[in-house]
Amino acid sequence: MKASIVLLPGDGIGPEITAQAHRVLEKVATVFGHDFEFSSHLIGGIAIDETGDPLPQDTIDACRTSQAILLGAVGGPKWDDPSAKTRPEAGLLKIRKELGLFANLRPIKLYDELVDSSPLKREIIEGTDILFLRELTGGIYFGPSGRSGSGADESASQAMVYSVSEVERIVRLAAKAAQGRRGQLTSVDKANVLEPSRLWRQVAARVMETEFPDVKYDVVLVDSMAMHLINRPKDFDVVVTGNMFGDILTDEASMLPGSLGMLPSASLGSDGPGLYEPIHGSAPDIAGKGIANPLATILAGAMLLRHSLGLESEAKAIETAVSGVLAAGLRTADLARGGDSIGTEAMGDAVLERIQAS
Repeated sequence: MKASIVLLPGDGIGPEITAQAHRVLEKVATVFGHDFEFSSHLIGGIAIDETGDPLPQDTIDACRTSQAILLGAVGGPKWDDPSAKTRPEAGLLKIRKELGLFANLRPIKLYDELVDSSPLKREIIEGTDILFLRELTGGIYFGPSGRSGSGADESASQAMVYSVSEVERIVRLAAKAAQGRRGQLTSVDKANVLEPSRLWRQVAARVMETEFPDVKYDVVLVDSMAMHLINRPKDFDVVVTGNMFGDILTDEASMLPGSLGMLPSASLGSDGPGLYEPIHGSAPDIAGKGIANPLATILAGAMLLRHSLGLESEAKAIETAVSGVLAAGLRTADLARGGDSIGTEAMGDAVLERIQAS
């Protein structure tokens, strides 16, 4: 296969971790006989510094003509001024809109070797394997907003808006994912309070009843789901929810395996390139120290191969290599919990050594 892959290293530890995932993808191409062409472009804070725009047009154009995009991280204290004209995160929101990336997939999978790294007891967490699908381009983050009045009378508002078609497409994608897993889908809403959630629940129920009768379907309120993730996470298979609820719940769920450094994500649309990234931030406090965990970004590379290029064996080769690294006892500082650890590049080397064709 010949494929064009865009790299968006971004800010903080982004360039360090993206470099390791890049190396792994190049190794996969060599081992399996593919031709991957890589190009690197600006996004986030570094893009603001160099162009004044967190998502320059050159970056958008390159992404649109690629088969897939691998992102590092954006943001940092340097660009945190709330009165700034623009912020790095605006680049993320814009690229999702520009490419129509309406579905965010976040797998929350616990590796056996890291069970004791979780803040939860082994008997609660063991066996956890959840796939979250978060609607990404609608809801309150993109609804009409504004301020009015002044002084003590000033107020601010932002509307949560969802259409039938937006709900249908994310629920269908989640249901299809459930069919390929354990056949169970949970929809999360706040229908007891919010009108958009009532629409969400009605549309989701219709789609599931008429199109996916083979999938076991249930509904949970978002506040209850926040509790269930802590006391019975292994009861869930695929979970689908709106933009804001998904943002909060997936960050909560990300701590179940014990480290943000292990969790990748994918943002997909109806067609065109997908965007793949680790779920952690730019970690400016450790940037440049060579100690960041690259495994989430490397695993994002596996998702890229699977979802955008249709290369299942190649994706599994990366995932098997990561499992092998962990089984060998190799840990970056975030996983070592004060024990022996290795650096970013050494972890990349360890994964590279284990990449082989099946």
